[in-house]
Amino acid sequence: MAEAVRDWFPDAFTELGELPEHPRFAHFFAGLAALADWVGSDRRFFEFVAVFDRDYDQTAHARAARAVIELGLDVARVPRRPALSFAELTPFAEPKPAQAVVGEIGNDERLVILEAETGSGKTEAAFWRFARLFAEGRVEGLYFAVPTRAAARQLHGRVNAAMKRVFGDGAPEVILAIPGMLAAGGVTGRRLPGWRFLWEDQEGSVPARWAAEHATRFLAATVAVGTVDQAMLAGLMVKHAHLRGSALSRSLLVIDEVHASDAYMTGVLAHLLEAHLALGGYAMLMSATLGSRARIRWTREATPDFGTAVATSYPAVWVGGEATPRQAEGTGRSKEVRLTVDDMAPERAAELALEAAGHGARVLVVRNTVRKAIETWEAAQELGGTGRLLQVAGGPVLHHGRFAAEDREMLDRAVEAVLAPDPQRARKGVVVIGTQTLEQSLDIDADFLITDLCPIDVLLQRIGRLHRHPLPRPAGFDKAATVVLTPPGGLDRLTAPAFDNGLGAWEDQGEFQGIYRDLPVLELTRRLIGDEPRWRIPEMNRRLVEAATHPERTEALLNEKGESWAGYERKLGGVEAAERGLARLRRLDREQRYEELRFPSADERVMTRLGEDGVVLTLDSSALSPFANRISQITLPARWSAGISRTDTEMVAVSPVSGGLVLVVGERQFMYSRKGLDVLS
Repeated sequence: MAEAVRDWFPDAFTELGELPEHPRFAHFFAGLAALADWVGSDRRFFEFVAVFDRDYDQTAHARAARAVIELGLDVARVPRRPALSFAELTPFAEPKPAQAVVGEIGNDERLVILEAETGSGKTEAAFWRFARLFAEGRVEGLYFAVPTRAAARQLHGRVNAAMKRVFGDGAPEVILAIPGMLAAGGVTGRRLPGWRFLWEDQEGSVPARWAAEHATRFLAATVAVGTVDQAMLAGLMVKHAHLRGSALSRSLLVIDEVHASDAYMTGVLAHLLEAHLALGGYAMLMSATLGSRARIRWTREATPDFGTAVATSYPAVWVGGEATPRQAEGTGRSKEVRLTVDDMAPERAAELALEAAGHGARVLVVRNTVRKAIETWEAAQELGGTGRLLQVAGGPVLHHGRFAAEDREMLDRAVEAVLAPDPQRARKGVVVIGTQTLEQSLDIDADFLITDLCPIDVLLQRIGRLHRHPLPRPAGFDKAATVVLTPPGGLDRLTAPAFDNGLGAWEDQGEFQGIYRDLPVLELTRRLIGDEPRWRIPEMNRRLVEAATHPERTEALLNEKGESWAGYERKLGGVEAAERGLARLRRLDREQRYEELRFPSADERVMTRLGEDGVVLTLDSSALSPFANRISQITLPARWSAGISRTDTEMVAVSPVSGGLVLVVGERQFMYSRKGLDVLS
């Protein structure tokens, strides 16, 4: 073998020149070698050869050439059409202003940040950017990263349709990069024993869907849409990180809703972005509500003073290395939203929603926690509003994250159907109650919004679901209106620390837990509603976000509130500093020499998001949900997973009962019903 290797790779044994010595090259090559190993282990192309063949290199070269083409790693045969016009790429004749600015950016620019309001076409701008880069050979793929699995599922169809316009005949199928879900293009598959897969439209294997068949290979797809977590795995000290990073280096990395990342995620993503750009990669970040405090984490600029920050143009397109944004005009559409405050009690939220629905309004109710969403849903039924609630499979439902994936897809479709931005939609009042799962990605348009208090950027995101399009509205709802549910007595009592429906934080075993922990931002958001109850969107977006998040404003509030708030903020600041430090410790530093890396031990888990993962329960294939779907898995929240072992999860007893299923896991019992997963004991 040693002699044969010298014949097979003669250039490796000559003085043709030094290989690059930079650690970045070694890391890249490690990932490339790992990717090659996965390809070389595929027996569809490389059958086992029992007897050494001195001339095997010729066979291997021919098989490898076929493999990389059929698996989609070599895009030489993908139609490389000339740069498309916006009208050719989308159903629209002309780009909107922000899209036009993106279209004018040169292909030498590697980093683009797009800030624009909801509905301004950021997703189409990303498609256009990719089409231009691909046509010129600057990139060979696209990974579109979104915050949640639901968002990825919703976007998958849009990306698939767009790629057919980009490539025409021979377009690569878009991979849905969600572990456990086999989806490529418009078809799905399922796993069979022995590393085999059955696709619904094929008798045998489909090499072009190779990247979809294992999560490690997602980033090797020509085009994929999935969660931001899959991209983050390329930047952390985890198994196969090198393979993922090297595969991603050829793609345009699009990260949508970057404002949604916490301190830990931002630290990991910022490092990944630097590494991706350093390898010659391209990236595009997008947000509707990226204030200066969040933006500087990506641009590395100095924090502007409050006046400068407010005066910054919006919409805006930031190009890597430029100190000021490229200004873009708005879409020309504007809405005035009237905001009022009310009590957070579930009964009050249900009463307000049913009253509006009684006048024909399509009402969206967004609660910060699953518990409050369920209580509001139950209160609506107690008030006699069962028939006005969202209906699925012959009964009322709500929308949150504690449903099986198969049911969640059905719920997503139901929400989009009743809140469709369609001028011909039936004029019938309906109430859709849920959590943050309703904030983004779903293509919905409500007549009236009821929402819990939340940070300003999140609130603007929720308002983006209200009067999104110029549609006929019922009498009394022709003007956009939002009710913001706030804690009785204000936020001062949350600094204990305490916690109320997603607001504030609490300590658990020495750790600071919470959903919306930044009380100064919450209080400044609450005051904005009281001081200016009418918001013009998007003209006021920049000022609103800066007024509630800029360091000068938060520091002034802390000085006003005194030591109780300052102490809380110091503790929160310490927690976030620790989270950023943890991100630095767990990152895969490609500037460090490869041989000096020390990966965590096998029993140490490195996660993309802080907080323990919940246990995934695998159910018998015969299990039918309350919606008559066959469901295969349900994920428990982390706090419900304590004491449940891996052995327990493999022995889930499922018992049908009136209204749903009882799941018995070890000594624990859970109920799965129309209101989702809940604890019985």
